[in-house]
Amino acid sequence: MRKIEKLEHETLTKQSNLEQLRREKVELENTLEQEQEALVNKLWKRMDKLETEKRSLQKKLDQPVSDPTTPKDISNANGDTATNISTHIQTLRSEVIRLRANLSAAQKSNNEKEQQFAQEEKSIREENIRLQRKLQLEVERREALCRHLSESESSLEMDEERFYNENRFAGGSSGLSAAANRQRTISSPSPHSPSNSRPLSPGSAATLGVGSQSRCCTCQLPILGVSTYLI
Repeated sequence: MRKIEKLEHETLTKQSNLEQLRREKVELENTLEQEQEALVNKLWKRMDKLETEKRSLQKKLDQPVSDPTTPKDISNANGDTATNISTHIQTLRSEVIRLRANLSAAQKSNNEKEQQFAQEEKSIREENIRLQRKLQLEVERREALCRHLSESESSLEMDEERFYNENRFAGGSSGLSAAANRQRTISSPSPHSPSNSRPLSPGSAATLGVGSQSRCCTCQLPILGVSTYLI
């Protein structure tokens, strides 16, 4: 769980960084466009101002001279005007060159930043894809582990239930056997034992004793047996 949460946090962080880089890229593009527009507007304003001054000077040159001036003054005025115009044009050209250099440097910097952002975006996307795959593998592993645990629990429950049923069946069978044995013991009659029979009477013992008398082989007298002592 912690590993999955960490991967999700890293993915969200990478996505937020990617969104921030995209916003910065858009802001830089907007700033560059604004700077370009400002430079172009400034250049156009300078050009318009130069054109206005040029037309104004041209009108002054085209106007007839009302006051008497010497040719020297005219030549000096024309020389000063031409010098001022040439100086101003040179200044504007230098400004245009400088602005173009700034624009080129800004475009170069913007291109480098765009390449850097593109590389970072590519690396972030690759990292995001890697983290998503890793997250998917973790999720699949977790699901497989959950299924395995569920199957193990089900198997364990089935084993416990079978063991319980077997013990219950074995206990019931032994109880029935014991009850049947007790029933047979109670219902069956006791066997007749010869030791429990009535003892012989003295008369019958005497009869058996007389019958069992024997004579001595020498003197032919009767030998008293055990039956005589019983009498």
